Formats: sequence, C-alpha cells, structure tokens
Amino acid sequence: MKKSSSSHPLEVIGSTRLPLGMPPSRFLREYWQKRPLLIRKAFPAPVVPLSPNDLAGLACEETALARIIQYDSQQDHWQLREGPFDTATFAALPEKNWTLLVQDVDKWDTDVADLLEPFRFLPSWRLDDIMVSYATAGAGVGPHIDQYDVFLLQGMGRRRWSINTHHKASTELRDNVELPLLRQFSPTHSWTLEAGDMLYLPPGMPHDGVAENECLTFSISMRAPAVAELLVDLAEYRAESFGEELRYADPDLQPARAIGLIDNKALERLRTTLGSMAGDLNPGELGNWFGGMITRYRCTAPAAPPARCPSLEQIVTALAHGRPIVRHPFTRFAWIRHSTGIVKLFASGYAVLCTESLAEALCTYSSLPADHSALSGKAARLCLHELMGIGVLTLGRKPRQSR
Repeated sequence: MKKSSSSHPLEVIGSTRLPLGMPPSRFLREYWQKRPLLIRKAFPAPVVPLSPNDLAGLACEETALARIIQYDSQQDHWQLREGPFDTATFAALPEKNWTLLVQDVDKWDTDVADLLEPFRFLPSWRLDDIMVSYATAGAGVGPHIDQYDVFLLQGMGRRRWSINTHHKASTELRDNVELPLLRQFSPTHSWTLEAGDMLYLPPGMPHDGVAENECLTFSISMRAPAVAELLVDLAEYRAESFGEELRYADPDLQPARAIGLIDNKALERLRTTLGSMAGDLNPGELGNWFGGMITRYRCTAPAAPPARCPSLEQIVTALAHGRPIVRHPFTRFAWIRHSTGIVKLFASGYAVLCTESLAEALCTYSSLPADHSALSGKAARLCLHELMGIGVLTLGRKPRQSR
C-alpha cells in the first residue's frame, strides 16, 4: 500500500466544525480535482436521515430515478434493472449481491437535503444531487470511473472502498455489460468506511465499493457538463438569434467539377457563413462535420440497417451474376478528398472511405449496373459492404434478358 506525502495526507479526521478535516480553502487548494481524500468522522454517526425501507418506497414512485444492480459471481454476470419498482420486485430479490440506487433523493427528502449544508463552500450550481445506495452484504456496482467530483458518505453499515491513483490506470471498459465497468482494476489503496466516514474522489479516478454488511451510502455528486453538451447548448443558444433569412449562400458558384464533391470553395463559404462558430476547425474537420450534416439535412425517411446484410462474398457473387447496386431513394451522398485516390464518402450522415470513382458514381446514379467500372476492386467492394450494412445501398434484381 502506497503512502502519501505528509503535506498531502490521504487520510484525515474530520469534526463537526471541520467536516473535511481542514478548512475548505485548503481542501480546494490541495485536493479538489487533484487527489482523493478519506475523512474519518466527517459527520456525526449514525448518518441515517432515511431508512432502507424509505428508500425502497421512494424507488416505487413513478417519477423516481431508481436502479437495481445484481451480480452473479459464478457467471460473472451483471444485471441492471430500471425503476420504478413495486413491492413484489423487492420481495423476489435474494439476500445478497444486489444494490438499489436512487438519484435526486435530496429533492424528495428534506433530511437528506440537509446533508448538503457542509458543502455550501462550493458554488450552488456545481452541486448536482445526492444519490443514495442501499447494498446487501457483498454487493456493489463494480469497478468504474465517474467523470465528476463525488463525496461518498457512509450512512449505515460498512463499505470497503478501493481506488487506483496511478496516473496511467487503465480506463478500458468491459464488453457485453450493461454498465460502464472497467475491464481491469488494480487498486493502490483500500479502506473500510464506517458510518460518518467520507471519501472524496476527483473526476476520472477508478474506484470500487463493496458492502461488508447491509449498508447505506450517500453520494454527493457535482454537476460537470461534458464539453460536447456545452457546445451543443451554446450552438442552440446562438442559433436563436439568427433569422430564417440567414442561410448558406453561393452567388459565386461555378459548374461542378465532380458530382457530389464538397470542394474547398464550399468550405470557405461555410466558414464565412458560420464566422466565429466555426472556431479553429481545420478544413478536414469542417468538411467531416458538414458532409455528415448536409447528407442528413431535411431527410424525411432515413435508411435503416437491414435485418441481414449480405457478406462481402455474397456481394461479389451477386455482382458476378449481374445484380445491380441500388441506393435507398431518400439517401443523399456527398464526398470530400481524403488522400490521393481515396475520398471520404458521406451517406445519410455516415462517413466511409471510398474510391473517388465509386463516390462520384453513387452521387450521380440511383442504380449502378453490375459491370460498372467503379464497382471493381477490393476497396470498392469493401465500401459497398459497409454501405449495405448501413442500409443506404441494396442489391437489385438482375435485369431481364431482351429477346
């Protein structure tokens, strides 16, 4: 077990006067979004503003955000169920290895909301909610990462928390699991928290909590919007100030050199139209966004993946037997030059690498005969297979022979 430096201890003792074991200014300076901190006796024990039965009752409310997570250790299988639940659901649960989680309990219960008082040194708009989890012995939600600051306050019983503070800790997630669980987890520190103890974790730190006995844990979480969410909302906010008459325009348009090509002139006009909203996007990034957007724009019947997509071998065989390639009638195609001989083809918002000849042919014709030159070659066939998997292309019927 690694030890921390004396200037930044990983474990301190709290009090009624200093729930963080130190003044808030020191906590913010030395720990906030920098390193974890275990605070023993942060709150007077026991911390039980509501009972497990109260929590179960809340999980049965129609508008409550509740989940039950069960783990089968023999099968290494995690099961996630979304609420609301009913009493029969709880009656059918086993004695061990399940957890009930309910979000926003502070909005439902004033006694739980009172737990936020010691955190008033943080901006109120940064405080998100208090999630309460009830866990049976041996239960947890698996090793995972939260992308926001969280204070884990033990309210009843004991829970064993393990964390990995290594800066190169793996963040790869498991496949075929309903929950975002880590594929690998190698803890560097472990502690058992009892009622009143609290563990602070900065964003992105791998951790896992397992109940040693029946317990309640209060998770005080922070609001931390993803940059993607901020940009989408900012764009919608900015868009409100623009009228319908302000549109993409091309009064200097010249005859197209290649059908379906989004050329550099178009991207220059686009940057002028968007102004500062285009930010520091380079031509490639701007083209990738615009190609996807413009091929989705005003599409009333988008393509859908087929129930069964033909294999690459089946496509080659079908072409050899004269079956044409037919595009979905509502699909729009466009392309940009990606590198010498290879372009990026956009189809209903999807992007695939493609040969230039095939991209231009698909933009030009609604159907390509099996012997069309653009359909030859491995690169073209791979592109056809990918586009059929999306549902924008299908194999047509072989033309009838004229007598």
